Amino acid sequence: MFAVLLDARWPTQIPLEAWERCEGPVRGTEEIPGEVIGGLGERLKPGRGTLLTTRQGEIPHDCEVIVAPSRSDALWQARAVMARAREIGQWEQEQTHASLIPYLLEEAAEVAEEVRCGGGDAALCAELGDVLLQVLFHARIAEQRGAFDFDDVAMSFVRKMRSRAPYLFDGTTSVVPVAEQDRLWAEGKQKERCATIDRHGE
Repeated sequence: MFAVLLDARWPTQIPLEAWERCEGPVRGTEEIPGEVIGGLGERLKPGRGTLLTTRQGEIPHDCEVIVAPSRSDALWQARAVMARAREIGQWEQEQTHASLIPYLLEEAAEVAEEVRCGGGDAALCAELGDVLLQVLFHARIAEQRGAFDFDDVAMSFVRKMRSRAPYLFDGTTSVVPVAEQDRLWAEGKQKERCATIDRHGE
């Protein structure tokens, strides 16, 4: 049997290698859309069979596995690790936004200390990874209570930059002077404040 390990974010994206090498009949785990299973099955020659899944644990040990390239994305892996930690780690399950504050402060301070002491790029990279862990942790907690997820956090950054640094999005190719950056930043910030007041009717 062949197995195709898909990316849970895009379970409809079948790697080209799967179209070329896999054989029917096709079956999928419950999270795989039926049209994907049917669409691939119609185009494969009969043979050993193919399993489509986003869950590595569903794949038999004797399968030849084709992995969606997007699963190698480092940020996706980091999010998957955090989700797993919240699923099976008792300590992680017990944490809240409030209980994590000391860790966030500690990790931010360690980044600052690493920059000041000049410990090297590898050490700084590791400390920044610890800060990222805190962002992932808070985002996962929020996702589990239906508030927001890591993508929402990332998009909040993009929206802020669209508002306060529009030259990053309008095709500008020349260097933007600091004075202009400061002006646009303050202007965008003021617009955000006005929008917030309008929403709350204050």
